[in-house]
Amino acid sequence: MLKTPDYEFWFAVGSQYLYGEDALKQVEKDARKLVDGLNASGKLPYKVVFKLVATTADGITKFMKEVNYNDKVAGVITWMHTFSPAKNWIRGTELLQKPLLHLATQMLDHIPFDSIDMDYMNLNQSAHGDREYEYINTRLHVPDKIVYGWWNDPEVQDEIADWQKVAVGYDMSFNIRIARFGDTMRDVAVTEGDKVAAQIKLGWTVDYWPVNELVDVVNGISEDAIDAEYKKLAAKYDLVEGDNDHDKYVHSVRYQLREYLGIKKFLDDKGYDAFTTNFQDLKGLEQLPGLAVQLLMIDGYGFGAEGDFKSAGLSRLMKIIAENKQTAFMEDYTLDLRKGHQAIMGSHMLEVDPTLASDKPRVEVHPLDIGGKADPARLVFTGAAGKGIDITLSYFDDGYKFVAYDVNATTPEKPMPKLPVAKQMWTPAAGLKKGAKEWMHAGGGHHTVLSLNLTMDQMKTLAKLFGIELVVCD
Repeated sequence: MLKTPDYEFWFAVGSQYLYGEDALKQVEKDARKLVDGLNASGKLPYKVVFKLVATTADGITKFMKEVNYNDKVAGVITWMHTFSPAKNWIRGTELLQKPLLHLATQMLDHIPFDSIDMDYMNLNQSAHGDREYEYINTRLHVPDKIVYGWWNDPEVQDEIADWQKVAVGYDMSFNIRIARFGDTMRDVAVTEGDKVAAQIKLGWTVDYWPVNELVDVVNGISEDAIDAEYKKLAAKYDLVEGDNDHDKYVHSVRYQLREYLGIKKFLDDKGYDAFTTNFQDLKGLEQLPGLAVQLLMIDGYGFGAEGDFKSAGLSRLMKIIAENKQTAFMEDYTLDLRKGHQAIMGSHMLEVDPTLASDKPRVEVHPLDIGGKADPARLVFTGAAGKGIDITLSYFDDGYKFVAYDVNATTPEKPMPKLPVAKQMWTPAAGLKKGAKEWMHAGGGHHTVLSLNLTMDQMKTLAKLFGIELVVCD
């Protein structure tokens, strides 16, 4: 299953010596109370750790250096309790290599009208301390996130939580390793990309492996291991033989489980967490991996069809941020163009991620009519309804770009009994015509990652961190 390290986020509160020792003691007391409150809220997926009252350039610079070299730290949260002279932050912020969140807040959510005096005014200066601090971040082109509002407001805490997930995904992106079994599909343009540029901008290592090396591992999986996996499959899903001969059905399912265990062993042994396949390069395999890929995606591995390493890395990254919830490799397939019913039906030949399932998936075996291989087993299910995003990564002469839009996902109006694949319906929030035209003009591909768990705001944060343009088709 997809697991993330036990990350933490370090917290620094800005102030200065101008206000005296008593004021600095109160600043630290308030900051510790704020941090304790965030951790106790139950909203944040990762712990926040109070580290210092930041008052000098040397102290801030040392703090940022420690952040960079501590692998347990995924990012920094700052709060300007008082006016904190921003020149003090320049060197440390320039050195910072991890995500930064500026929490623009104050200790109380109100003005204490009856008791407010100059001491209170001097101590609670976030209203203009935030502007001093953010000016220098803007001037330094820091890709920081501003969360504005009272720290104990659940909506503010949700924003912090969303940012934490993106920050963790950003850090883990530099460890994503993608195995390409075979090359990209012949003559297709959009699946291509620059692997070195992907490593420079996104941290992804992309390696080619000939299919015959995978075949050796697949063939080495024991029957006992397949038996155990078959029992797990039967306990979790409905095994539907349909018109298949019993022995053929069982063999097809077992072979997919052989591929699942073989691919998983190959990836794990060599340290990969994402992969691609290509139905034009299957020599030595009986079937195109279908059920095998779906089970690996449930486990959290990234995947890209037809050799599309960009989608493999993107799906792994998005699964990390979404904690592997309702986030899936997807492909635009066919359309409903009737007025009032306009929608895209997303699917793929076999490899649709069951984290999107709204019903109990069925294990079925059907001909594929592509690739020239034996009939593969696959999970057949209906996708989910809800609001979400659809995003792709495209490569151009001037580098990588994200293309995305908000979507409204729905379930199909009617059953599709003759279509034995997983099916997910959605419509761009801007409307099918407008959204699809903008997507195509932006150069967005047909392989995407669809998520009903993530938001466009998170994608904007992520793109800003990577320094990659995000084209929102809205």
